Amino acid sequence: MISLTPEKEYFLRKALCGKDRIIIAYSGGVDSALLAAIAQEELGERARVILLDSPLLPRRQLREARERASSLGIPLTIIPFPILDDPGFRQNRRDRCYRCKKLACRLLRDAARDSNAGTIADGVNTSDLGEFRPGLRACEEEGISHPFVECDISKEDIREIARSRGFPFWNCPSSACLASRIPYGEEITPGKVRTIETGEDLIHSFGLSQVRLRLHGDLARIEVLPGEFSLLLRFREEIAAGLRAAGYRYITLDLEGFRSGSMDEGSPREKYRSGIANLTLTNAGEPDNRTPDIQ
Repeated sequence: MISLTPEKEYFLRKALCGKDRIIIAYSGGVDSALLAAIAQEELGERARVILLDSPLLPRRQLREARERASSLGIPLTIIPFPILDDPGFRQNRRDRCYRCKKLACRLLRDAARDSNAGTIADGVNTSDLGEFRPGLRACEEEGISHPFVECDISKEDIREIARSRGFPFWNCPSSACLASRIPYGEEITPGKVRTIETGEDLIHSFGLSQVRLRLHGDLARIEVLPGEFSLLLRFREEIAAGLRAAGYRYITLDLEGFRSGSMDEGSPREKYRSGIANLTLTNAGEPDNRTPDIQ
């Protein structure tokens, strides 16, 4: 089978070079890093790369994001994002991601206005559209551009383009904000976030590549790749001692292993259909047109 990724990269570059000034929403992950790199190549100073630094962004990930931008020669602007100041977000309802993205878009719009940028773009790609991502509705409402979707580029395509460019981060594990470790309906507090981050850092320190520490009251449910079970169990005593010291009473290993969005399992699924310039939210049942009140 002939790979279409070179052709898709060409259309991506063509789409970006037609912009006057653009803001790239950057997290340091593979998707946004590739988009930022190509935008910088095509637009130079007309592309401004912004990372919103919230308490839900692990400090390890922030360091990696800075290092990655530096290695790519990308000037990075970091803007504080105090999402835990929002009472509605802390309540951790199922609209949590919608609220977060809505507030994030407002910060990005302010930055775009200051930079005279007509476009704000992120790393959303076609692989994201079938997942439960309420934040995509906020992006649609706020006019955020998704160049990868517009050019029919999937996560697999992104990794292949990054690999072909020789970017060492092409196969880095995916990540998610620390709030995704807390069940819906349970309040998100700075203390819980810090405890989760400390626990994940501990587990990572033993060489595990993909880690999620899901919080269920005083029970810690650890998700790692099945192929790394033996590595985790080799250090189980050290990990258990560290997590107990952090306040967990019970420590468990999820035998199904790491899987993205495991906190959404058993919940109604929302699917997204993509268009060239926008996304349309559909629901498995009746359409829900209600928009949470964002103060």
